[in-house]
Amino acid sequence: MKSRFIAILPLFALCAALLAIAAQKAPKPKLSMDQARAIALKIAPGKIKDAEYEFEDGLWRYSFDIVQGKRIHEIGVDAMTGKVVEDAFEAAGTKD
Repeated sequence: MKSRFIAILPLFALCAALLAIAAQKAPKPKLSMDQARAIALKIAPGKIKDAEYEFEDGLWRYSFDIVQGKRIHEIGVDAMTGKVVEDAFEAAGTKD
């Protein structure tokens, strides 16, 4: 019985950490969505299919899915610095 309890402890810790992140209030970004969009479109010209302000990989960022022909170019822009933190391609129809 004791070994089952010990095995469950890491799961409880993980759940608590995830709940803390989910409850975290998004800070006010230093860049506007429009400023971040301009940065993203300079790197990946095309039509923006989806844009969001999100917490990913330990920072708040804007994420843009930009349609370029038959592929999607995903650009992530740090909402505090304007630095590009993701520059990747996805196949059209891919859900992330």
